[in-house]
Amino acid sequence: MTGHRRNLLALALGAASVIALSGCATPSAAPAASDAPPGQSLGSLWPAPPEGDVVAQGTVMDVDGTAELCLGAVAESYPPQCSGIPLTNWSWDGVDGSETSGDVTWGTYAVQGTYDGEQFAVTQPPIMLALYDPMPAADPTGGKAGAGDEDELLQIQESLPDILGDAYLSSYPENGWLFVDVVWDDGTWQDAADDDYGDDVVIIRSAMHPVDG
Repeated sequence: MTGHRRNLLALALGAASVIALSGCATPSAAPAASDAPPGQSLGSLWPAPPEGDVVAQGTVMDVDGTAELCLGAVAESYPPQCSGIPLTNWSWDGVDGSETSGDVTWGTYAVQGTYDGEQFAVTQPPIMLALYDPMPAADPTGGKAGAGDEDELLQIQESLPDILGDAYLSSYPENGWLFVDVVWDDGTWQDAADDDYGDDVVIIRSAMHPVDG
C-alpha cells in the first residue's frame, strides 16, 4: 500500500471513530412512560386485561338474545339503546329488575365476571343497582385543585375519543382536572396521561374494579 492510500485510510478510520464517539456521547432525553414520542404515551399503550374477577355497574341490554353490558351513555328511547361489551354466561333466570319491549330486555345491574379485553364473562349472579351498596371510592384528587386551565382541559377532552377508541366512556372538566371514565385501566393509562399532560391534570377512572382489589 502506498503512503497516499495509507493516509486516506487513516483519515477515513479517524472520521468513523469521531462519528461513533459523538453518537455515544450525545445525551438522550429520558424515555416516556411508553417509550413513545413526547405527548403520545396515552395513544401508544393499552392496559392488560384484569387477571381476576372485576365488577362493573351498567345497563344490561339484551336484543333478541344477544346481551351487552353498557357502561357509558344510554339513549333515552323506548326501548333504550346503547353500545356495550358483549356478555357471555348471561341469563335472565331469577334476575329481577328487568323490563321488556318487543325483542329487547334491559335492566341496570352490578355485574361480576372476567374481562378479556373484548368480552365480559359473568361469574356471579348480578345485583340490581337499586340494591347495590358498594364501598365509597376514595377521592383521587386528594381534595386539591388540578393544574389544568379550562382551554387546555377542553383540548385534551376533544382528543380523547380518537385516542382511546371504544374504551372511552365520558369525560368532564372540573376544578382544574379532567375526569376521564374508561372501560378498564390498571394504572397504565393514568401513568401515560401524567406523562403526556403533566401531573395533576387528568384523572383516569376505570369503570371496572377488581373484586379483590
